[in-house]
Amino acid sequence: MALPTQSEDFPGWYQEVVKQAGLAEPSLARGTMVIKPYGFAIWERIQKAFDDRIKATGHENLYFPLFIPYKLLEREADHIEGFAPEVAVVTHAGGEKLEEPLVVRPTSETIIWATYAKWLQSYRDLPLLYNQWCNVVRWEKRPRLFLRTTEFLWQEGHTAHETADEAIAEARRILLDVYRDAADSVCGLPVQVGRKSESERFAGAVETYCMEGLMRDRKALQAGTSHYLGQNFSKAYGVKFLGRDNTEQFAEATSWGVSTRLVGGVIMTHGDDRGLRLPPLLAPIQVVIVPIFKSDDERTAVMDATHRLVKTLEGVRVKVDDREGYRPGYKYNEWELKGVPIRLEVGPKDVAAGQVMLARRDNGNKMPTLEAGIADVVRTTLDEIQTNLHDQAATFRDEHTFQPGDYDEFKKLIEDPGGFLETAWCVDRACEETVKADTKATIRYLPLDPVEAGGNCIVCGKPGKERAVWAVAY
Repeated sequence: MALPTQSEDFPGWYQEVVKQAGLAEPSLARGTMVIKPYGFAIWERIQKAFDDRIKATGHENLYFPLFIPYKLLEREADHIEGFAPEVAVVTHAGGEKLEEPLVVRPTSETIIWATYAKWLQSYRDLPLLYNQWCNVVRWEKRPRLFLRTTEFLWQEGHTAHETADEAIAEARRILLDVYRDAADSVCGLPVQVGRKSESERFAGAVETYCMEGLMRDRKALQAGTSHYLGQNFSKAYGVKFLGRDNTEQFAEATSWGVSTRLVGGVIMTHGDDRGLRLPPLLAPIQVVIVPIFKSDDERTAVMDATHRLVKTLEGVRVKVDDREGYRPGYKYNEWELKGVPIRLEVGPKDVAAGQVMLARRDNGNKMPTLEAGIADVVRTTLDEIQTNLHDQAATFRDEHTFQPGDYDEFKKLIEDPGGFLETAWCVDRACEETVKADTKATIRYLPLDPVEAGGNCIVCGKPGKERAVWAVAY
């Protein structure tokens, strides 16, 4: 089945790519999904990239329960208010009504901080640097595979610190050294980082830091967040410690997370009208070899060459597509749809010439390549593709970042072509609400470190106090 084009039907294109590339499908309960092996393999490589960086910064993985006593949620008022519409509550189990309802975790701050209260006694116990990989449940009204589902996979870090400065530094370090680095260098996502406005912050956070990507339909995708929580949760759950001055103090907190939404971000950042284009560092299959033959004699020679290639490319993730009953053109289209970075075609004439035909998924170029030295060519080409996909996405983002001169131009640009719009903002929430009502755009981020606004608020014309970047978002 042919894919819709991105320009004519981007949502339809996305849905068909996820389906036809074998990434995921809707499950039986509304808003849930089955992540299929190919999609899960991409997630595993994303997970490893982030997990390696999390551990390198001194954090340890652990695990907390899926079920949380409802009373824990009630202790942090802002938190429960922010999550109330999304929370799933268990009221019956074992054939009986529960004396106390249980929440299916939408996030784990409540149970983790209730537990930290038992673990922390002295400043000598700090910092607590922990992370968990798990599933969470948030009751989504408009589910979309990978982007918004009722249940999704993620990591959530939860740390406790002696001082506010240490906690803020931790939240920023995760954003820059872990999240941005992994997104940029492995996923090929040229994300922008910054702070959320007060209205967009995580429920219960003092400050929310974020990374935002621009998708091929010129909408923004929040790709990860890192929160400075202050003492909000430590006070709510009684997490105290004896300080260096022998006084009792409340711990300073952070939390941070990325999820399977990143798979959707990779699809929508790099994909084209033929399907996926996977960065080689993420691709479950980096090279697919398609042997081409008609007679038994040709088969023997071609398969011998194919086996030599597999051995030569040791260390590269290689698949041989020697399925019978499928024409080469069908196989080419299938592997292009799945985004495999390099295709090697091996036919009788190639064997006779001591070469293979190398096709790149990122730009469609094909070139005959000598079998001798193929390993170096493949590895160099994989590096080039990784860089090229990132650079193409960065160029696309920059070409769709605008600085409108007035609110009329702002509204026109948001409508067409869309993208990131950078303006001065007076920090009045009423202006945020006006923009959202008029255009559906929200503030995606403020600069990580405040800068001069450089003009008057794009909405009301009052002196600007912040530099804001707006977009319509997923």
